Amino acid sequence: MLPPLKNEEVLRGRYKIRERIGQGGMGAIYLADDMRLKGRQCALKEVEYDRALPENVREEAREQFLREATVLARLDHPNLPKVSDFFSIGPRDYLVMDYIPGKDLRTLLLEARRNKRFLPEKDVLNWAEQIANALSFLHSQEPPIVHRDIKPSNIKLMPHGLIKLVDFGLVKILAPEEVTITIIQGQGTALYTPLEQYGGSDAHTDIRSDIYSFGATLYHLLTNEPPADARKRFLSPESLIPLREINPSLSPRTEKAVLWAMSMHPDERPHSVAEFKQALLGHRDTPTLPVSPLRVMRNLPPSPSIAEYLAKPTEAVLAWSAAVLFLLSLLATLIR
Repeated sequence: MLPPLKNEEVLRGRYKIRERIGQGGMGAIYLADDMRLKGRQCALKEVEYDRALPENVREEAREQFLREATVLARLDHPNLPKVSDFFSIGPRDYLVMDYIPGKDLRTLLLEARRNKRFLPEKDVLNWAEQIANALSFLHSQEPPIVHRDIKPSNIKLMPHGLIKLVDFGLVKILAPEEVTITIIQGQGTALYTPLEQYGGSDAHTDIRSDIYSFGATLYHLLTNEPPADARKRFLSPESLIPLREINPSLSPRTEKAVLWAMSMHPDERPHSVAEFKQALLGHRDTPTLPVSPLRVMRNLPPSPSIAEYLAKPTEAVLAWSAAVLFLLSLLATLIR
């Protein structure tokens, strides 16, 4: 394991390290100043490979990193950080992204728990809508992109309310006939990881794996309690406590949608983020409800009197004509 980068160290003559702001299984994340674009701060995601792996495996992993970094650099979405550069220095690879200020949702969750309150459902659903938009964008790429590590600490709330889904460290490009090197990419975080993402193969990982992690993340945000992980649920299905048993103020619709997303088998989950979003949020705008006949009658103006009706020339002619026809039919009946 190589020593961490030092503060003030400059990479590629451009990125001046300020401090380390995160540490993951594959390497650190650093805050850096972009010396070429004055005033711009960026986040450097470091990827360091296990030296115990065979050299050919490490080389294949690095080639995979370059392919995926190239794809990520083309992405442009308001709820995703922009990847602006990538490079290698010795045995390490680096991904350069926008630095996202603000608190991550794990921090907000822990603050709420310390204060013995729940995060407002309305706020969480607003964040969920933005996360869903980001995931739909990733999944709609050709080939689709699966994030594979959705969790509260990887979602940041910017000061003006915009959500950013960060940390592409475990991203998987679903290229046909291409197997992701799981040893390199890691497994995600156990609490939010679906069962199919465990083990040494990603053959069964697809966009529905992100949906599970998304649902597990919402479960944690809405209840202040971490969900039972997939392995525990496999052995003990009743270990996942329904959300409203923990937070009774939640709507039944929210609980039902989240539990659907967290179904153990991928085939039992929503088949797309759009389907999950519809189940969770429905139509955010209040629909225009049909007005009942009773309400229509109540809102009608009062009926005019007979005198008012006959005062109008057209109505008067029609009324007298109807009266004459009625009298003629009555006389005809009497004569018979």
